[in-house]
Amino acid sequence: MEDCGMAMETSSPTETNSELNFNLEEEKVLEQRVSVDDGDKQTIAAGICYCGKDRNLNLVELLCATCSRWIHESCISYQLGKGKMVPFITNYVFVCKNCSATGLESFRKSQATISQMCHSAIANMQQTAQREGKRDIQFSRDKEIIPFIEQYWEAMTTMPRRLTQSWYSTVQRALIKDVQTIFTYEEHAENGAMYGLLQQDLRLIKPNYESMSKTGALRLTEEGYTQAVLAKNNRQKRKFPGTDAGPTGKKGRPSSDITANVKLPPHGYPLEHPFNKDGYRYILAEPDPHAPFRQEFDESSDWAGKPIPGWLYRTLVPHSVLLALHDRAPQLKISEDRLAVTGERGYCMVRATHSVNRGSWYYEITIEEMPEGAATRLGWGREYGNLQAPLGYDKFGYSWRSRKGTKFTESHGKHYSESYVEGDTLGLLIELPEESSLDYLPNTFKDRPLVKFKSHLYYEDKDKITETLKNLRTLQGSRIEFFKNGQSQGVAFENIYAGSYFPAISIHKSATVSVNFGPAFKYPEVLSARKAKGMNDRVEELITEQCLADTLYLTEHDGRLRLDNLNLL
Repeated sequence: MEDCGMAMETSSPTETNSELNFNLEEEKVLEQRVSVDDGDKQTIAAGICYCGKDRNLNLVELLCATCSRWIHESCISYQLGKGKMVPFITNYVFVCKNCSATGLESFRKSQATISQMCHSAIANMQQTAQREGKRDIQFSRDKEIIPFIEQYWEAMTTMPRRLTQSWYSTVQRALIKDVQTIFTYEEHAENGAMYGLLQQDLRLIKPNYESMSKTGALRLTEEGYTQAVLAKNNRQKRKFPGTDAGPTGKKGRPSSDITANVKLPPHGYPLEHPFNKDGYRYILAEPDPHAPFRQEFDESSDWAGKPIPGWLYRTLVPHSVLLALHDRAPQLKISEDRLAVTGERGYCMVRATHSVNRGSWYYEITIEEMPEGAATRLGWGREYGNLQAPLGYDKFGYSWRSRKGTKFTESHGKHYSESYVEGDTLGLLIELPEESSLDYLPNTFKDRPLVKFKSHLYYEDKDKITETLKNLRTLQGSRIEFFKNGQSQGVAFENIYAGSYFPAISIHKSATVSVNFGPAFKYPEVLSARKAKGMNDRVEELITEQCLADTLYLTEHDGRLRLDNLNLL
């Protein structure tokens, strides 16, 4: 990249508290949907941001170090925070979700030089003047530039705020030193020293990633610039998260800077997240670019500290079927690729990220380790199944136990087959006949409250177990069948309760199992014999269904979704 006098060098980035933004930005988040689907890639190729809209200099925008696309802060999945970041800063490294190996954006802010802070201050004041219809392009060092820096110090740099005014003279030296290279200068009788930008096109202000690569903050690959730290982490062997101590602060305490050590698995989901428990479920959300009044909300400062309307966001749909990090018992250890799980002590459960509610579906589980005394119960479960109990403990699950091959539901065990042991590969098939009278679209959760956790937003949904139990009904013709090393063990359950079922695994003690959701199954002949689909095929289906559900919600509430009448919803 060319250095136009705007892209200034920065020191090596350090992880920073990303609760940053400007007074133009709202409290928001999240991972923009479909980080790798073709539609988003075409949008990025054709436009600027994920949303396809052009740049907006009134908002914070971040330049991706890899694809050089400008992404609106309001469209990224990581919540930077309101009033904690200003536009036109250059001391950061940002990788968008389409270029990130994790599928989530990464952001690092570094310590800015005084010259960079002056540059950012003048650019912001120039843009504010332009927005207000003024033509100011030069600003007083003492009356405007220094007060701006003082007001937004934490938003502009990671450097601790100076306790004395000695830095005023540093500002003066920095401005004078870069006159005719970055700044213009005039002396006014009334306002004293006045400074402006030599290059007045604010769209050219950007981080100098080329310079950062020379300092080791970035490394150049065939796909573009990537963060050196992330590249290093991606070469590590597969491991279970939570084994590292993480960043520490004074006296060995864990650091409160949540971005000091970005630990994201290859298939991105925040490792620090709320668990589904205590009667509540948490659904990761992302900005909905199709929601009405999106831009008005982004540019308004009136929403600082107020709840964000849920309809401005949408449910984030995963792009691979994996073991859920949030929908599991916390003591279970999920592998970094989220395709294996190890138990600990008593029975507890994990569900997959995707569920099915009609059709025939199949996935496989291989027993990797089965120490003496350990056991598993594998099968299919619904969202309200107790995670701190074995699958089949309640009416929300159907399981097959390793010991004696027993099948379970509602805590009633019946002999089903021979036991399965370490090294066996098990097939798990569910058949759910479609009923034409039912609506199979997923919930949008747009009417639910949004809660912030570790810089991401989640829909908070209260469990409706009692209501669901009252409305349980059997689905005629439905069935669950299990396979051992490709051989059917017979139909285990028939006429099960209607609803959405997740692949589910419960483990007793320290057994380890790996899952295969497709498409490369060990025993693919089961699919053709039962006319079933692999769970991997559910990904595109769910993305389409969720998109349709979101569109229908916005259409049905057209005219009611306004920022000034939230009480109508």
